[in-house]
Order: sequence, then structure tokens, then C-alpha cells
Amino acid sequence: MKIICVGKIKEKFLRNAIDEYSKRISKYTKLDIVEINDEATKSVALKKEGEKILSKIKDNDYVVTLEIEGNDLNSLEFAQKIDNNFNSNKNLTFVIGGSYGLDESVKSRSNYKISFSRLTFPHQLFRVILLEQIYRAYKINNHENYHK
Repeated sequence: MKIICVGKIKEKFLRNAIDEYSKRISKYTKLDIVEINDEATKSVALKKEGEKILSKIKDNDYVVTLEIEGNDLNSLEFAQKIDNNFNSNKNLTFVIGGSYGLDESVKSRSNYKISFSRLTFPHQLFRVILLEQIYRAYKINNHENYHK
């Protein structure tokens, strides 16, 4: 499993949470987090970030983008997707955009679009949210106590 994200994590508390969930997930699957530098200039950010993201995606990757316009899933449905659909693709790749979102080129490469909420989250915090939900999905799928 790969997570491609725009931006570096600067806050220690977020880095600690990311490290903790990454460690927990490693019990179930190999996890690779790929950070893409964000662009400072809004007028070129989406295009340049999109090019960088696409350069990290392989032809046989199953790409899941995180988009406000994506499919709404609850945690159980997300766990089913991980178990039934996503796990059958050995190259599962999640993509988290930067402050300005995702370029259309990345959206069109997506195999599946998920929305965790119609709210807007900082992309650094969203990385923690995604990792927690991936961990929760593995706990659900393995019938382990965590999800309430």
C-alpha cells in the first residue's frame, strides 16, 4: 500500500500520530508514504503537484483519490472496500492533495474516489485521519477489538 501526499509534516504531534498508525498498519501490510513538495504559487500549484503525483504512480497502481466529491463511505464500508476490492490490487495507492486540492489529471487517473467528509481538512491532518481509518479497516476485517 502506498500513500502519496502533498506537503511535509512540520508539526511534531502530527508526525508522532503518523508514525504510530504507520507502525500499527505494518502488522497487516507494507506501507510506503511518499511525500511530494507542495508548490507555493497558487497559479501553478495544481498542475505542478499533479505532475509530481502522477510521476509516482505506476501503470498497474489502483489509485484511490481523496476528494470532497468522492463516494461517501462509513468505516465498515471502507473496511469492506479494503478487504474485497482494494486488497485484490497489490499496488493500492491513496492520493492526498495539497492545499489547493488535486489537478484534473490526477482525478482522471483515479480508479476510485472517496470523500471522508464534505468538510475541508488540512492535508497534514488528513494524513493522520486516513491512516487511522486504514488501521481501523484492518482491525474490522480481522475481527479484532478496536471499532465501536
